[in-house]
Amino acid sequence: MATQPDFITVCSLDDLKPSVPRTFEIDDHFILLVRYENDVFCIEDVCTHDGGTLGEGTLEGNCIACPRHGAKFDVRTGEAVTMPATEPTKSYDVKIEGGKVMVRLVDN
Repeated sequence: MATQPDFITVCSLDDLKPSVPRTFEIDDHFILLVRYENDVFCIEDVCTHDGGTLGEGTLEGNCIACPRHGAKFDVRTGEAVTMPATEPTKSYDVKIEGGKVMVRLVDN
């Protein structure tokens, strides 16, 4: 049985403002954390349409819009919800322990 990678502490929950995306680089992974409603979600910080960053995009409900061409991704799942993107971006497991946001950087 393969072991699951450990969760990595990324930041404090207090570092994330509600509905304000934040990008982080963790072990050569560029990730985007979003505190949305009562949860924190993590997706890869890349638009699958052209490889641009999503972190400078705007959050519209549960979707982040790519600042380059407007493709939208669901921050809860990474699903591409509007053109020109057709492929999802990766999403990662998140847990909160002791006020710390932790992410497991494996593909879902």
